[in-house]
Amino acid sequence: MAATGVAATPRRCRIGEQAPWFAARCTSPVFHFDQMAGRVTVLSFLGSAGLADSARILADLHGRHRGLFDDVTASFFAVTVDPEDARLQRVAHALPGIRVFWDHDQQVCRRYAVSGPAERHTLVLDQRLRVVEIVPFDDRPETHLDRVAAAMARVPTFAPPSVAQPQAPALVIPDVFEPVLCQHLMDTYERQGGRESGFMRDVEGRTVEVLSAREKRRRDTEVVEEGLRSACLARVRDRIVPEIARSFQFHVTRIERYIVACYDEADAGFFRRHRDNTTRATAHRRFACTINLNTGEYEGGELLFPEFGAQRFVAPVGGAVVFSCSLLHEALPVTQGRRFAFLPFLYDDAGAAQRQATARFLEPAS
Repeated sequence: MAATGVAATPRRCRIGEQAPWFAARCTSPVFHFDQMAGRVTVLSFLGSAGLADSARILADLHGRHRGLFDDVTASFFAVTVDPEDARLQRVAHALPGIRVFWDHDQQVCRRYAVSGPAERHTLVLDQRLRVVEIVPFDDRPETHLDRVAAAMARVPTFAPPSVAQPQAPALVIPDVFEPVLCQHLMDTYERQGGRESGFMRDVEGRTVEVLSAREKRRRDTEVVEEGLRSACLARVRDRIVPEIARSFQFHVTRIERYIVACYDEADAGFFRRHRDNTTRATAHRRFACTINLNTGEYEGGELLFPEFGAQRFVAPVGGAVVFSCSLLHEALPVTQGRRFAFLPFLYDDAGAAQRQATARFLEPAS
């Protein structure tokens, strides 16, 4: 696993990934794009405002779609590589809400792997500057911003400000797995079936798996298909690892286990309060990930961090809750339906050395 989600060479952004940060000439000599986080951001690679479709999009931007961009909830950035756009004033800043990146040296375009007119597109980014939609330029410029506006409307808004309460240091990251991948993982569980899942305890100097229906009721299956494992790894690497690096300045390089877990209403599936790194052979674990596969198809099953209050965490379909393995947490009982989740642990090279050193304490699973 790469240490960050940024590829060695620039490539086109994909939905769910963080958009590359850059600094370029805009309303100031050097404008830092990452400072626009906290609102919905639209980044449109126009090429040149002298092109007919770009001109139509700009006309709609300053016309019927002008009210979308106020620098509070949303901002729009046009990227032009044509010096004539500035000389002829074919495109200009319109504050609040609309700005232009003068990308005459094409540094920004290269960062986003946009190399010519055929690759022009518009990105819709959420408040974390993660890609939620890619709208290509096509033969329908009159509807281009309609499609952008529809994508913007799908981005969840923040809750109104309130009196500060204790908050678990957990990340909720949407759009890690696509719905088709979620379904594929659930199909794998249905095909293979699940085995009763235990938890780790140190017993007489050994780390062993303990089965106890009083503490945990869950069934797991291991993902063994190499292509499916690779798909999961790629999305964790590109969509979760950069978020951990940005939020916690920790660089994940390793992943432990590829399992699909099922909490079933038939036995009120749950996992009581626990931490994930308290035994000799699990101390290397740094972050736990709960990637929900079918949110909305069951009731109950929320994550709770009791050290930080009673707030319950639920990720959307394909979304993840990511948190330190040191945090006390529990999965509340599923009261209706079945909850499916993909549950990896993440760590780094130092953790890998620690895992190797403590492997002798791990009792093989029976």
